[in-house]
Amino acid sequence: MANANVRVRFCPSPTGNPHVGLVRTALFNWAFARHHEGTLVFRIEDTDAARDSEESYNQLLDSMRWLGFDWDEGPEVGGPHAPYRQSQRMDIYKGIAQQLQDAGHAYHCYCSTEELDVRREAARAAGKPSGYDGHCRDLTDEQKAAYVAEGRTPIVRFRMPDEAITFDDLVRGEITYLPENVPDYGIVRANGAPLYTLVNPVDDALMEITHVLRGEDLLSSTPRQIALYKALIELGIAKETPAFGHLPYVMGEGNKKLSKRDPESSLNLYRERGFLPEGLLNYLSLLGWSLSADRDIFTIGEMVAAFDVTDVNPNPARFDLKKCEAINADHIRLLDVKDFTERCAPWLKAPFAPWAPEDFDEAKWQVIAPYAQSRLKVLSEITDNVDFLFLPEPVFDEASWTKAMKEGSDALLRTAREKLDAADWSSPESLKEAVLAAGEEHGLKLGKAQAPVRVAVTGRTVGLPLFESLQILGKEKALPRIDAALAKL
Repeated sequence: MANANVRVRFCPSPTGNPHVGLVRTALFNWAFARHHEGTLVFRIEDTDAARDSEESYNQLLDSMRWLGFDWDEGPEVGGPHAPYRQSQRMDIYKGIAQQLQDAGHAYHCYCSTEELDVRREAARAAGKPSGYDGHCRDLTDEQKAAYVAEGRTPIVRFRMPDEAITFDDLVRGEITYLPENVPDYGIVRANGAPLYTLVNPVDDALMEITHVLRGEDLLSSTPRQIALYKALIELGIAKETPAFGHLPYVMGEGNKKLSKRDPESSLNLYRERGFLPEGLLNYLSLLGWSLSADRDIFTIGEMVAAFDVTDVNPNPARFDLKKCEAINADHIRLLDVKDFTERCAPWLKAPFAPWAPEDFDEAKWQVIAPYAQSRLKVLSEITDNVDFLFLPEPVFDEASWTKAMKEGSDALLRTAREKLDAADWSSPESLKEAVLAAGEEHGLKLGKAQAPVRVAVTGRTVGLPLFESLQILGKEKALPRIDAALAKL
């Protein structure tokens, strides 16, 4: 049932190329917002000046557009809670950190890193939790003054309540954290820079986010954020605590969590290989969710109509590149031919195409496109599949040549050339009969007989249907290629 009050957010950091785990999070948030006719807030978490870059920021926007995601508030769109880049909201965080301190929800902590390490080790040795031990929680004014006199610069810590925190995760059900496992935590660095632990929930509060759908790796920060929300509500900054849903890990090879460093995690890789946005999103939606037990292929519209975050499976989902390719291939076949030919366009030009621009024949491309569409897994495969039409001579692929040009291939090719010369080139069936007859004369079935012809004409052992390819290439180009192969043999 639609709920227009639903407000979700997608808030990546602009560090490097977007990865598929991030895309899956964006997809689930976008589908949830659209299903409920709610609002998707696109926010940029760029408070880490050392790692964030303008190039990555522009890549993020470009990726969102390529994937087909629209957003209701955020960069380029604006909205009532602007600005939507955290680097432009520093004064807001500074003011709220001060309010939290004034109300006793946060305090200055003067402990050095070395002191913290020593106390952590001692706690571990004693079999106790090794989180922050509350050393600076209740310092007197004299103790604070003594630390300041030593030249120490404090961080700001949030004061966690001494009680268990229980919440109902939309994906995982009820979860409880005991106070000893969630100690007081830093919200502002010693240099005054606010930390993720402050800025993320503060922005969610100010932007009135109702549902936080994010990766499982952030689950342990949720009890801290719930406690902070309670303080923000008390201060009149937040209206309510959002509902949380933690999405399952995406696992890569060897059942390890897929990381930014894994090549198959980079969104750019899928764009460069020619995945369709709808094919990639269909596959990513299956990492933790399904439309029905017996359907893997569906449109994004069908996903939006059916999506409910409570149906997400909490177990880790394994990324399977072969299945991703198979689903993309199905989506390629679902395109109408005109759409397919237009989407292939980038791979038929430089820098992908090995032929000269003037050798590209649009009419031949339009005729062969439907045969190619039924065979591609990704759009970039089109280049190798049709290069024989536009190159002056076929590529030389040594593995294909060795595989096809067995002993006796020269005799077969001579017979095939003779019969093809006499065949009707307006009919692929006539060309097939010519090669079939040549094979019969040499005691070969069609599969074995056509292999040397295919390699002579196209350069490769695999490709589009041979006889349609021969017809489209034309007799005046095909027969000289067979002659060249015979000369080489």
